[in-house]
Amino acid sequence: MKKMQSIRGMNDLLPEESPVWQYLERSVADLLARYGYREIRFPVIESTDLFKRSIGEVTDIVEKEMYTFNDRNGESLTLRPEGTAGCVRACEQHGLLYNQTQRLWYQGPMFRYERPQKGRLRQFHQIGVEVFGLDGPDIDAELLAMTWRLWQQLGIDQQVALQINSLGTTASRARYRDALVEYLTRHKDSLDEDSQRRLHSNPMRILDSKNPAVQTVLDGAPVLDDFLDDESLLHFQQLQVLLNQAGVPYQINNRLVRGLDYYGKTVFEWVTNALGAQGAVCAGGRYDGLVEQLGGKHTPAVGFAMGLERLVLLLDAAGVVPDSIARQLDVYLVAVGDVQGKAIQLGEELRSQCPQLRLLNHCGGGGFKAQMKRADKSSALVALILGEDEVVNDCVTVKFLREDRPQESIAIDSAVAFLKRIFLVNGS
Repeated sequence: MKKMQSIRGMNDLLPEESPVWQYLERSVADLLARYGYREIRFPVIESTDLFKRSIGEVTDIVEKEMYTFNDRNGESLTLRPEGTAGCVRACEQHGLLYNQTQRLWYQGPMFRYERPQKGRLRQFHQIGVEVFGLDGPDIDAELLAMTWRLWQQLGIDQQVALQINSLGTTASRARYRDALVEYLTRHKDSLDEDSQRRLHSNPMRILDSKNPAVQTVLDGAPVLDDFLDDESLLHFQQLQVLLNQAGVPYQINNRLVRGLDYYGKTVFEWVTNALGAQGAVCAGGRYDGLVEQLGGKHTPAVGFAMGLERLVLLLDAAGVVPDSIARQLDVYLVAVGDVQGKAIQLGEELRSQCPQLRLLNHCGGGGFKAQMKRADKSSALVALILGEDEVVNDCVTVKFLREDRPQESIAIDSAVAFLKRIFLVNGS
């Protein structure tokens, strides 16, 4: 019988990998709470029309990458390729937007049919942040200052760089689009097949091409800055002033566009050179027209999403994951002889009095050597040995597994204080 395998590009997260993910997710959630953001959760499956209306029918995501199917009632449904559209739908449906300000975040899997590679999977995970009801550059600056603080806390601030741009309003983009198409049409023979396809459907995406020959053509192309309206220019200038005052380093990238149609005015990406071609680890911008586009009233909005797979890779590449995170266990409790009941009792007492202690009770029997072998293979710093002699003497033997220190015997009543001293020193 053929063994079952995971779907290509949809990976399992194994137990030895999950602590880093938990550390990253916890770090982000804690920081967002400090800034007053609240969590929202919404389904991974939505109506296909939601994404066609928000992302844009001529985008690569809608044309080539969405997982779409008809349910038993014939309704077209799609596994969410991104989170903003679903967040807007949920907020509008439940009356969270009109004449209100919301600072929200979410996390979970997204789905896109792409060629799987390092840092780019078909099921991938994001943490997204969305703000509704604020139209000034101050909230754009707060989002960027907040992410800058996160990179500093994680220890990867030297591995990332912020790129910003302004896409202006719909009208200014339309004027720029016409000028860009006119210029690129004159150089059509120098464009690759993908850029030629986009020339009349989504020409601004050509600016994001990674093809060196296309980039050479773009060197002489019109610049979006020259077509921006006064309001967008002022917004972008004020954003730069605020970033300078907050001490957030940035670069202006006039060719930075986003792959989703709903963006306007501020757009940004946090990029890195440490992961090869997959350079963006966090990206977003303003989408002031999206709520109205999806049937609500005009609501200014801005947000971003960070890719967890890429951030985990970056944490690993930078070597900044704390040792205490990689270590999943503090204590391995060895039970030798007919003492299993006492061992379970001791384990429960230690967990009650040391709530942060990560302690594993050995189960399944086995001799002393076999149990110690398992203790050595675990990530625990200490083995507590409870045998029949220890039970009689109301004590426990402590063996240090990662340090060259002699083992010692301590009274069970002293075990809690002893363990607290050990793990306080080791940062647990």
